[in-house]
Amino acid sequence: MNTLGTLGVGHFLSVGAILFALSVVGIFLNRKNLIVLLMAIELMLLAVNINFVAFAHYLGDLHGQVFVFFILTVAAAESAIGLAILVLLFRNKSSIDVESLDTLKG
Repeated sequence: MNTLGTLGVGHFLSVGAILFALSVVGIFLNRKNLIVLLMAIELMLLAVNINFVAFAHYLGDLHGQVFVFFILTVAAAESAIGLAILVLLFRNKSSIDVESLDTLKG
């Protein structure tokens, strides 16, 4: 018996697709604020992780779930580096405007 009740793989793929679409809209609509861009990228990675876990569960294979751990590790490193860049940008320019990132060269 399915442990998730009447939920099929299509339901999880629908939720993943909606989250992925929201993150793409967030990236394209917001081109100024670095924090919102980082949150949209994280939401995109989590939407992909939902799909991996759903397929891993319904196929009875653990490879998808192991791959999710690697994605979460990369996402945590990306967040740490992004926040370090954000702190450096705010310290130098007193704003978190994405267009100010070109002044951090060199």
